[in-house]
Amino acid sequence: MDTALKDRVVLVTGASTGIGAATARAYGQEGARVAITYRNNPEKAEKVSSEIEAAGGQALVVRLDLEDLPTVEEAANTVIESWGGIDVLVANAVRWGGDGPPDPSVRFEHVSLDEWQAMISANLIGAAAQVRAVLPSMRSRGWGRIVLISSSVAEEGLPGPGPYGTAKSGLYGLARSLAWEAGRDGILVNVVAPGFTLTDSRPPIPKAITDKLASGTPTRRLSDADDVAKLVLFLGSGANGNLTGEVVRDGSSAARAPHVGP
Repeated sequence: MDTALKDRVVLVTGASTGIGAATARAYGQEGARVAITYRNNPEKAEKVSSEIEAAGGQALVVRLDLEDLPTVEEAANTVIESWGGIDVLVANAVRWGGDGPPDPSVRFEHVSLDEWQAMISANLIGAAAQVRAVLPSMRSRGWGRIVLISSSVAEEGLPGPGPYGTAKSGLYGLARSLAWEAGRDGILVNVVAPGFTLTDSRPPIPKAITDKLASGTPTRRLSDADDVAKLVLFLGSGANGNLTGEVVRDGSSAARAPHVGP
C-alpha cells in the first residue's frame, strides 16, 4: 500500500504517550516529517521524537495546551515556519480534567457548568482551533488529510462523563461539515472512535477486567495503541483516496469500560 507520505508534514497533537505516540511513530516509519505536541510531558515527547529519528525519520517537538487556545495556533505556526506547511493533522490531544478519564461514579447533576464549559472548550472548540490553524496551508497545497480522534463513549455513553462524551460526539458534526466545505480543495476529514484501548498512558488494569472487556468484542481482544495508529495512518494518508466525512470505529468499540454507580 502506497501511503504517499514521504516528506509530507504531519502534525500529531497529544503525541507524548498512548495512541498519539504510536501514531507519530507510524507516520515516521512512512517517511513523513512528524511534529509532536505535548502539554506537560516534554521528556516523553522528546523520547518519541528520538525514536522517529533513530528510524531515519524527521521529528519536531512543540508544546500545545487545549486549555490555552492561543498555543494551538502557535504550535501550527512553528511547524509551518520550520517545514513550510502542514499536510496532515491528527487531532488527538485531549483534556480529561483532573488526573485522568472522567470518574463514572459522579452523578450528572454534580458536574459543574464550569466543568462543562472547560471540557467542551478544550475538546471540541480546541479541535476546531487545530483545524483552523492548518487549513490555509492545506488549501494552498491542494491536498490535506485531517483525522479527529473521538471515543466510543460519544456513542455508547457511560455514567458520569457527560461533558466528555458530549464534546467528543461534537467531532462527528465537525467532520461532516468540514468534509463538504474542504473537500473541493482536496482535503479529506474523518473521525476515528477508538473503544477501550490498551496504551502506556493507562494505569495497569487487572487481567480479569481486560478479559471480560475483550469477550464483548467481535475479535475477542482489545485494541492496543498500534492497532488504532494503523487505522489513523490509512485515513490520514494518500492511500485514502476519497473517504471523507465518516466515523470509523475500531474492534474495541463494542467493549464497555468498567464503571461504578447505578
